[in-house]
Amino acid sequence: MSLNYSAAQSSRITKKRTSTLKRSASSPFATLARRKPIQRSKSKPESSTYDEDLFDERLEDLGTVTTLIADPPLRGVVEIVQYANSHMFEPMPERGGFNSTRIAEILNFRKSLPATATVAHVHALSKSPTATEREIAQLARANVLRKIVVPGRGIGGSTVGESLVLFTDLGTMLDRAEAVDAGLKEKLLQYLRSQPLSQNISPASFDPSEVSALKRAGFLTSSIPQSDPSTHSRIPSTPSTSLSTISRAASGSLAAIGGSAAVVEAGGTLGLRRSSSQLESPSPADRASDLQLALANTGAYLRLLTEARTHLISLIHKPGNFREIPMYLLRERWDGGTAGDDPASRAKKLRGEFAGVLPARTRKWKHFWGLTFDWVLAECVGSGMVELFETGSVGLGVRLT
Repeated sequence: MSLNYSAAQSSRITKKRTSTLKRSASSPFATLARRKPIQRSKSKPESSTYDEDLFDERLEDLGTVTTLIADPPLRGVVEIVQYANSHMFEPMPERGGFNSTRIAEILNFRKSLPATATVAHVHALSKSPTATEREIAQLARANVLRKIVVPGRGIGGSTVGESLVLFTDLGTMLDRAEAVDAGLKEKLLQYLRSQPLSQNISPASFDPSEVSALKRAGFLTSSIPQSDPSTHSRIPSTPSTSLSTISRAASGSLAAIGGSAAVVEAGGTLGLRRSSSQLESPSPADRASDLQLALANTGAYLRLLTEARTHLISLIHKPGNFREIPMYLLRERWDGGTAGDDPASRAKKLRGEFAGVLPARTRKWKHFWGLTFDWVLAECVGSGMVELFETGSVGLGVRLT
């Protein structure tokens, strides 16, 4: 009889059994004494409120800066106009986050704008307004440049309706207009040379077909007729502006707003509505009305200019900064916090650190097609919307007027 007996089957030796489902709640740091976390003071404010809390007092004013200084200094109105046209937009960044379609849209939009500069921009880059106006008149007489006037654009110093275009640039824009033949282009230029200071163009100098072709191309526009003051006296003055009369009038009628006399007394004018047959066959007075020189796609240029000025003013007009801001901080706000192209910014990007926002995601490139900060600032300074002053500690300051 063989005995197969081992110690594992003995009741005197037991093994410690551990359940596979039981997890230890102990930690290597469980025996250490718990301490209250140390309250550390913040070394610098949050990035979102840093700009607003940085200048909680007025900036020191050491004197007003009346003009912007270009680098290199510009001599004469012609150089200022050329400088404004060449420095209007920034070049396309290599790593901007744009696709090919967006790049094509930006470049085509820039190419479609007229090569012109507003009179306010020229004054912002010149030293003497009187000498600048005198030089503009002399250059216009010599057929070096031409002044373009768009009535009804702005009030007072903030107007954007007066701009300057060089004669060479005007000829280039005419050459790019495929809808206008070469003979008509030369005829228009010859007429402008013969009338250097005149703002109006007589329609008798061109055939009706030629006028229509130049209007479709965007180089001619009809002048705005002035209202006849004598028509005001022919409007009867009746006591229709009383509250009892207005309350009994039908909603939506002219009597509900006080009648025709109320419109005229408030400074308005009443024009006669013409039928479609009258519009198709204009009267002799309409055919004899003068024309005005225009530039193709001027509306897009003026709309971009006015929206850019409004946005720059909104960046300054924030609560708590006394309607003034250092120029370097205003430049950063206009650029939108984009990543720099210096070696330090590129090294941060390679390490995966935050180095700024891609230009394609900023308002500067989404809505303003890459307008430069200096160009928009010159427009605001020349129109009197802002003024520059020397602070002595943080460089130039910008203040709303």
